[in-house]
Amino acid sequence: MSVAVGIETPVAVPERALRALARDYLSLTKPRIIVLLEVTAFAAMVMAARGWPGTWRVVVTLLGGALAAGGANTINMWFDRDIDRTMTRTCGRPIASGRIGASAALGFGIGLGVAGFAELALFANLLAAVLATSALLFYVLVYTMYLKRSTIQNIVIGGAAGAVPPLVGWAAVTGRLDVPALFLFAVVFYWTPPHFWALSLLMQRDYTLARVPMLPVVVGSQATRVHIVLWTLILLIVTVLPFLAHSFGWVYLAGAVVLNGVFLVDALRLLADPSPRAASRLFHYSLLYLALLFTVMAVDRVVIPG
Repeated sequence: MSVAVGIETPVAVPERALRALARDYLSLTKPRIIVLLEVTAFAAMVMAARGWPGTWRVVVTLLGGALAAGGANTINMWFDRDIDRTMTRTCGRPIASGRIGASAALGFGIGLGVAGFAELALFANLLAAVLATSALLFYVLVYTMYLKRSTIQNIVIGGAAGAVPPLVGWAAVTGRLDVPALFLFAVVFYWTPPHFWALSLLMQRDYTLARVPMLPVVVGSQATRVHIVLWTLILLIVTVLPFLAHSFGWVYLAGAVVLNGVFLVDALRLLADPSPRAASRLFHYSLLYLALLFTVMAVDRVVIPG
């Protein structure tokens, strides 16, 4: 008795389609971006508690933050679907390619945002919920719908949204915002331009085709590399301020000096070497830099009595 090979059962195709649809909806939230945001939020929680903040508190805070960030990213992708269709890097996204309808995506994004606020308000505290939702609204209404398409300062101002997760983590533990939390916000805020401009150098052609006024499109790649070095120097100064204000100690300072040194060397290397390889090196190191810097901050707060 022969068995047909390669013929799928009636159930297999729907199951595969459902898995593909689930992956598409997940991709709308930009999960890789959320991971870095969650690292800063979690580290802030450890700093605020000067130790383990409690498993339940960690779970509900990170879940609520992920829902809010996922909602913001989804609505961003919904609004930018016209741009995404023209860019090589993004033309395969679910909305741009037509695999998910625009209305369905918008409803999904709003639902995630509402769920994130409700979850944080119920299980963390109202301040954490308000902060997470304010970041969503700023990212969508200010950055996505206005700044991104209208000004060269889009990522400079818009970066404030990505600097809010540490505030959410801190507020979830303490119920308030203290000076160290504001330093965390400042570090992420000043880290964002050199981080994103390195990526925009790699995507300059796409942004030109989409007519998005990212820095390299408007001022050129050489001027962008100069801006990256200047903002890296500002970032280095900002990262020293928490130590000078006695919010963090010598453990943090030592780690920051090492991490900043590598960042500056990579930025200067990019200034001298306009190759995509140098831009990619700085971009990928900047991701590691932020995660490690926040880790060092957390370690410092735990090991040095406050």
